Amino acid sequence: MAVNRARQNQSSNQPRNQRRNQIRGKLAIILGSLCLGTLAQAQPSPSSSIPIFENVTLSPNFSPDPLTVRGLSGGSVASEKTAGRAETPTGPCVGYVDEQPDHTLVLTGFFQYLSLQVKSNADTVLVVRGPGGSWCNDDYTDRNPGIVGQWLSGTYEIWVGSYKPNTYNPYVIKISDNSQP
Repeated sequence: MAVNRARQNQSSNQPRNQRRNQIRGKLAIILGSLCLGTLAQAQPSPSSSIPIFENVTLSPNFSPDPLTVRGLSGGSVASEKTAGRAETPTGPCVGYVDEQPDHTLVLTGFFQYLSLQVKSNADTVLVVRGPGGSWCNDDYTDRNPGIVGQWLSGTYEIWVGSYKPNTYNPYVIKISDNSQP
């Protein structure tokens, strides 16, 4: 199945995008040097840019699997305010996120299994809001958050946060519907 990516509308949220564009060049260098195994293989050159804050539409059995998207964690809004609660079945809602989601994930069908895992050199947190409610996670694997399980079709908003307000760290999200390691 095809994977559709759409860049976030640059004019819809001017202050947020200006801040992020200022650090986009730094992010390309940082992401290129992250020790994340195969997640960051290419060294960015000054003429190329690594897309960040992408929105994704997926159908079951999508390709490539895993799919990766990138961004910067953090913000000024408490995660529990974004999630609407302090604790979810997938973990506590801690840390700080942006007002607007970092990514939108549209699932065109029911996923019996879907894994969404964040990889970062910093300790990050995750908030997902979509069909059926909101979910948070702090340390799914080491200091990296993730949410794994069955996912309903529909639109999900995804925030990746940091523990301190207005602290920003690069991350990579790996999305897979393959339940085998």
